[in-house]
Amino acid sequence: MAEMVTKPEIDLTRIDEIIADYKGQRWALIPLLQRIQEEFGYIPPTAAQPIARALGLFPVQVQGVISFYEQLYTKPQGKRVVRVCRGTACHVRGGKTILKLVKQQLGLEEGETSPDYEYTLETVACIGVCALAPNIVIGTNTYGHMNPKKVAQLFSERKSGE
Repeated sequence: MAEMVTKPEIDLTRIDEIIADYKGQRWALIPLLQRIQEEFGYIPPTAAQPIARALGLFPVQVQGVISFYEQLYTKPQGKRVVRVCRGTACHVRGGKTILKLVKQQLGLEEGETSPDYEYTLETVACIGVCALAPNIVIGTNTYGHMNPKKVAQLFSERKSGE
């Protein structure tokens, strides 16, 4: 069984440094949120207040934007976010089986993050490369024409590292 790893504490001074680059620029809320998420892997709930103050917004406005966009996270995510496509082309070409195999490989259900914060599993409506169906995206890398053997190969390092 994998050892439980806790997410390190967020350096609030680093968040303040990032926010300072956007001070007074209301239009920059989304780029600011994306930058914080890139840095920390998610947007800490404690960041809404200083973001709002720096941009001249209400905290509820910041929180509203964070909760509106599915790709903005308020909980720590794995280093590798695995997105399995559930679009029509992927579905028709075996996407449901691919999702089942990925769940088995990672030991995760949709929306879950591994205890070691290595992986987060998500499904998406469409990745946008239907000609390569079925697809998986891990981080920024897209893997197409997935089949059981390719799924096993993608996650073989995980099995050998445990």
